[in-house]
Amino acid sequence: MEIRGRCWKFGDNIPTDKIVRTDMIFKPWSEILKHVLESCNPEFPAKVKPGDIVVAGKHFGQSSGRAIAAKAMKQTKVGCIIAESFARTFYRNGFEIGMPLLECPGITAQVSDGDILRVEIESGKIVNEKTGGEFEAKPTPPFLLDMLKAGGLIAMADRLAGEG
Repeated sequence: MEIRGRCWKFGDNIPTDKIVRTDMIFKPWSEILKHVLESCNPEFPAKVKPGDIVVAGKHFGQSSGRAIAAKAMKQTKVGCIIAESFARTFYRNGFEIGMPLLECPGITAQVSDGDILRVEIESGKIVNEKTGGEFEAKPTPPFLLDMLKAGGLIAMADRLAGEG
């Protein structure tokens, strides 16, 4: 699975409440999507495009374990999220809904907002087409790759139930 898109760069310690504000969690998706990550970058909700790539620093998705934060990121149709590290609950929530996530320590020092990145999810290879820089993300466990390829946990369970 290869993804190519514009880099949206964010810093360290982005909590789920900055991904989806607490006053938005019971709103319809059409309203939530107007505000995803807006306090970190006001242009993001209006200008993010399908296939774009979010790059963040350490502890992306920290604080509450609200699954709506990962779901909102998937609803923006970003191709993947690369972070130096993820909060564990956000990381699992992402794979459970079929959202590609890669951990790549040091990546934020190597990319700029607006760069074009090419990402190979299975191998973890990341190429910055603007600078020519190449990076390797931490390997994703095979079980999580299988979950991702299936489209998430429910799709994987349905597939396995059909095989049984």
